[in-house]
Amino acid sequence: MPFAPFDWIDEEARRRAAAGLVRTLRPRGAGPQPLDLASNDYLGLTRHPEVTAAAAAAAHRWGAGATGSRLVTGSTALHAELEDRLADFCGFEAALVLSSGYAANLAALTALGGHGSLIVSDAANHASIVDGCRLARAATAVVPHADPDAVTKALHGHEGRALAVTDSVFSVDGDAAPLSALAAVCRSANAALVVDDAHGLGVLGDGGRGALAAAGLAGGDGVVATLTLSKSLGSQGGAVLGPARVIEHLVNSARTFIFDTGLAPAAVGGALGALGVLRREPERAARAREVAAALYNRLTAAGLTAARPDAAVVSVRAPSADAAVRWAADCRAAGTAVGCFRPPSVPDGVSRLRLTARADLTEEQITAAVTTVAATAPREASE
Repeated sequence: MPFAPFDWIDEEARRRAAAGLVRTLRPRGAGPQPLDLASNDYLGLTRHPEVTAAAAAAAHRWGAGATGSRLVTGSTALHAELEDRLADFCGFEAALVLSSGYAANLAALTALGGHGSLIVSDAANHASIVDGCRLARAATAVVPHADPDAVTKALHGHEGRALAVTDSVFSVDGDAAPLSALAAVCRSANAALVVDDAHGLGVLGDGGRGALAAAGLAGGDGVVATLTLSKSLGSQGGAVLGPARVIEHLVNSARTFIFDTGLAPAAVGGALGALGVLRREPERAARAREVAAALYNRLTAAGLTAARPDAAVVSVRAPSADAAVRWAADCRAAGTAVGCFRPPSVPDGVSRLRLTARADLTEEQITAAVTTVAATAPREASE
């Protein structure tokens, strides 16, 4: 028998192709790009001159990389400054910066979970939360989407450590979690509430301070937030925010913090620059929501089925995975880049186009995007 340990991969590839689920890397150049409604650059800060200048200055001063894990040589004064500013801006006692939002979720859930504990997770949570639950070695109860009563039932009768975890804004449909109700459930059950505010920071709350600030929960004793720096802040990296004793616990026990190289100085500098812009121009948050509402209203007026956005994500249903891929490709060919979500990225199995609102989009660009999406829609999508 010939030595062929990876022949099984060919069969997996055939299955993906038959289901219309093949994913392909498409490197973009540095030149002119299509109108961007596919990225998560909600505030239009990725190429803001103040943000890029801060990133460049940090690289020049501190070097291209962090040089090691945060507990060895990877913590700079710049990292500490970002942690202080993030905590202050979002209304928490302390913060811890990690190399990605994915790593932040793994850190929070594995450090706060553990053998004998219970994690209650929303069925529509992001893959990083799902993986964090799996790695936490805790009992995990997956409950129906946005259902505080289901969380209550899952927590009922459990003795010992427990926490509920949810996205603040769900990345597929753009709907918001019922945070106030979830916090009340957690208080009554003596459970912690962990909220991934990746899609809320910069868009929701006073001046973009996030969904927890908007709900009056920021800084609560039983509340922990995770963030990404790669969306509204236009940079890269992640963070965990919460009580100081929680952050100290993560420093001593979160493996994705302890054993990972620290975030590159350029990314830290860029995030600091973006925070400075957001503090000075808080109206960007409201503008991102206005753009999302305009996209939704005009797409539905054109006969398409779209989810009403609670933040800056607008999803438009496609009749199938193949149709979604073709639709997104046709949009790009017509000059507008949109996201394309298919299983297994969508928990409900329904394929979608995903449009992200940006605070810097003009009225002309909004009109052009809606016109393109509507004109290229598969016939079934508007029936």
